[in-house]
Amino acid sequence: MSIEIKISKKRVSYKKAMLYLNKRVEEVKYGKNRELLWILEHPTTYTAGVSYDKKEIIDKNIKVIQSNRGGKITLHNPGQKIIYFVINLNNRKKDIRKLINILEISIINFLKIFKIKSQKDKKNIGIWVNKKKIAAIGIRVSRWVAYHGCSINISNDLSQYLKIIPCGLSNKKITSILIEKGVSPKNYENKLANIFIKNINKL
Repeated sequence: MSIEIKISKKRVSYKKAMLYLNKRVEEVKYGKNRELLWILEHPTTYTAGVSYDKKEIIDKNIKVIQSNRGGKITLHNPGQKIIYFVINLNNRKKDIRKLINILEISIINFLKIFKIKSQKDKKNIGIWVNKKKIAAIGIRVSRWVAYHGCSINISNDLSQYLKIIPCGLSNKKITSILIEKGVSPKNYENKLANIFIKNINKL
């Protein structure tokens, strides 16, 4: 199955990305467009998933955008890479747990490029390095079309997490490739896309 790969070099606002993503979801539902994998970055944005609690907002001055994805409150900012997708499970295995597992494995495979050993956690969705979270996953499914995606901390400013309690975690439990390896990777987007496409096509 052919999945369109879209890589945005310029930062995309969260609102603009959601309009594009939701439009593609409806098109995929009715067979009017291809599935999508979209790699991008957002300006500094705080978003709240369907299970968030207002107590998770520490700095009451920040603006938090409500999202229909799963999960709690999180941060998107420059240096963090977002992988959005629209995948039609009607044409694949209707197995949400397997899809999440594929996303987790894809992130683990990507981090291996930088010699970072990471793992998933049975209790907490996402990817972890030495008990610190390096990648988050939040999805939604509508008529077996799965969308939203995951984020990987590459070289972003982790101090901005101090304004929230991300996924119920303290800032000390968040990390990035820059923190772990002391380098800021560049020109890796195609490799990242290929890893995800290869694994998603196993569904």
